[in-house]
Amino acid sequence: MSSFALEDFVGNGVLRDQMESLMADGWDDVPTLKVMSREDMDLLQLSQMQRDALELRTYLHDKLLMEYADTLEASGKNLQELLKSSPSELSSEYKMKRGHVARFLDRGSACGIQVPNDLVIPARKATAAHHGGASLSPPRSMSVSPPRQRRSESSNASYADSRASPPEEQPEHKPPVIVRPMTSQAPPASHAIFSAPKVEPRLCGLVKLGVMKEEVTPLSALENIMIQKLAPQHSKGVNPFKGKEPIQLAAPFKASQLWAEKPTLILCLRRPGCVMCRAEAHQLYARKPIFDAMGIQLVVVLNEHIDAEVRQFWPRYWGGMVVADTHRDFFKALGQGELPKEGFVTGFLLNSIAKANYKRAKATGVEGNYAGEGTIKGGLFIMRPGNGGVAYQFVERNFGDWAPIEEVLEVCGNIQNR
Repeated sequence: MSSFALEDFVGNGVLRDQMESLMADGWDDVPTLKVMSREDMDLLQLSQMQRDALELRTYLHDKLLMEYADTLEASGKNLQELLKSSPSELSSEYKMKRGHVARFLDRGSACGIQVPNDLVIPARKATAAHHGGASLSPPRSMSVSPPRQRRSESSNASYADSRASPPEEQPEHKPPVIVRPMTSQAPPASHAIFSAPKVEPRLCGLVKLGVMKEEVTPLSALENIMIQKLAPQHSKGVNPFKGKEPIQLAAPFKASQLWAEKPTLILCLRRPGCVMCRAEAHQLYARKPIFDAMGIQLVVVLNEHIDAEVRQFWPRYWGGMVVADTHRDFFKALGQGELPKEGFVTGFLLNSIAKANYKRAKATGVEGNYAGEGTIKGGLFIMRPGNGGVAYQFVERNFGDWAPIEEVLEVCGNIQNR
């Protein structure tokens, strides 16, 4: 799976020398760079070579082919020209493996993230302000229903045409877009949503999981949890890890500080080396521009601290803040007072849902390992700012369950509109 490290994304190409300028305007992470529009490029006065490089690297990042980015960019050809290459040419000139050639030429499988038209990402606002662009109005108010409805848009032309078309035009191809549905009435401001997938009896019904109450954790059970920061929000040049020395844990602080001033999405990961956990974190962080536009902070909580695992996880699979909850209090809250644990045999080998979840994660190209505690299940909280409490709580019932992204975005959109 493609890395979210900025240095890996820009590589040794023409964008490398432009990064300081881009960062000054807020284009300081990979997901945000990937949603840059033609208008943004005009205001930033990017050269044609820089535009071509960004388009090419965005495509390769989506295709999990970043290992070829420097070589393909150095060829001097743009993406459209490279897509016209024959398989033999890609193989001989660029040393592309056979399976990678097929993936590169398959334009139909491109599935980049697009920001809904009613949202304006902070980097776009900063660019317009710094470079004299047209004033950008705030996102239009939208009312959002409890998360049940799902909508998407897609069509069938080239990836390059999608990125080249301005927002007001109808492009030939638009990658799948998560759109928050509009309804006539939003849920009450204090409304909280509990979400958990179904579980199946194990071993012909001989092994059953306990019944879980559909109750959201009260704020009082979360606000005093003590956590320690392992890694900050990723940006160019930011490296909290000093060589091979052990990671120095920061002083413990109350979890309530995370959401004191802004709404926060908290992803409680079972294990950072787990294939399913890495894939979940990656697909959430890929939507960072959308969360940024809604004012949502992204945080991962780990239930243990293993140096090597944190270094492998951040920022490759997740570029947001990472904290350690060594007392596992967030996880106990997800288990309604008890750690939500299950063994490998009943939880995975005898669980068809968990095995399907594993196949889904492996299909994304993620690699994993078996280091660390892997029997404690995780979940996700969306916290309102200040004393607003929990807006949404998802509990991992089967290994590899993910909070439905449509639900997550709908809840975040509702918080934004309050």
